[in-house]
Amino acid sequence: VQLQASGGGLVQAGGSLRLSCAASGRTFSSYSMGWFRQAPGRERELVAAISWNAGSIYYADSVKGRFTISRDNAKNTMYLQMNSLKPEDTAVYYCAADRKWRSMWSTCEYWGQGTQVTVSS
Repeated sequence: VQLQASGGGLVQAGGSLRLSCAASGRTFSSYSMGWFRQAPGRERELVAAISWNAGSIYYADSVKGRFTISRDNAKNTMYLQMNSLKPEDTAVYYCAADRKWRSMWSTCEYWGQGTQVTVSS
C-alpha cells in the first residue's frame, strides 16, 4: 500500500482544512487508517483513527469535537476534516495504514509522506 497525503497549508486560527490520504492497492478497504502529527521538538502523536469499515473511530482528546475522520473505500481515500483550528494544531500530519486496529497505538506498516499544517494566531 502506498499512501499520499495532501491538503495541508497555512490557515488562521479558527479556520478549517481538509486533509486527504489517497492509497494505492486493491486492499485499501481491509486496512485500519490513522492520522498522526508531529510538531517540532515533540513526539509523534495519534490524532484520529478509523477501522476498515468505519465501525471504530478514535480521536485524541485534543481534537475531539473539532476534527472528523472519514474514509471512502470506493475511492481508496481517507479524510481528516479539521475545524476550529488552533495554533497548537501546527504540525506535520502523516497518514498511516495497518491491517490491525491496535497498531494505531504502536507502529503502522505503511506511512505516507507528511503534509504541513500551520495555524497562525
